[in-house]
Amino acid sequence: MRGYAAVVLAGGAGSRLGGPAKPTLTVGGASMLARVLAAAMDAVPRIVVGPRSLAPSLPPDVVLTSEEPPGGGPVAAIAAGLDAVGDQSDTVAILAADLPFLTAEAIAALHTALSTADCAVYVDDQGRRQLLCGVWRVDALRGWMRVLGDPAGQPVRRLVTGLAVAEVVWPADGPPPWYDCDTQSDLAQAREWT
Repeated sequence: MRGYAAVVLAGGAGSRLGGPAKPTLTVGGASMLARVLAAAMDAVPRIVVGPRSLAPSLPPDVVLTSEEPPGGGPVAAIAAGLDAVGDQSDTVAILAADLPFLTAEAIAALHTALSTADCAVYVDDQGRRQLLCGVWRVDALRGWMRVLGDPAGQPVRRLVTGLAVAEVVWPADGPPPWYDCDTQSDLAQAREWT
């Protein structure tokens, strides 16, 4: 797999989980954020977009930044992450921080699918695109961000409008890499699987 950058979105209020910072919650003895960063260990740079309170838990090579305005939503967070990537990579993995089953192999499968597209994203068993578990061509993503204008409050689904999207189905048994933990029941299921 050729070099790539990783932007991990670790903001959000965690309101559906009763207020805790989702990325810090543990699954299988490690925080979900640590698990996502481990899956993207080969990325350079690795960037986390989230609150300053995450800084003590981050490895020294990980860059922490935040979106403008604070609380501006995932597209604003992606924009902040892209700014931090600069010109260091042609491809970027855009990943939610609550993907406890993401692996390096799952990211490699997205890279393989990217060969004929602007972005490659997993689709779940209902056929829904998991846009925060994908790999993108930096130029294509930046170009579309310019078309969108102000990223604050924009829905993530608008990021793929007009782009060639490769949809990837995870073929393996067990929990899929796109599984995220938005609710207490999601978190309980993830812990049961591990």
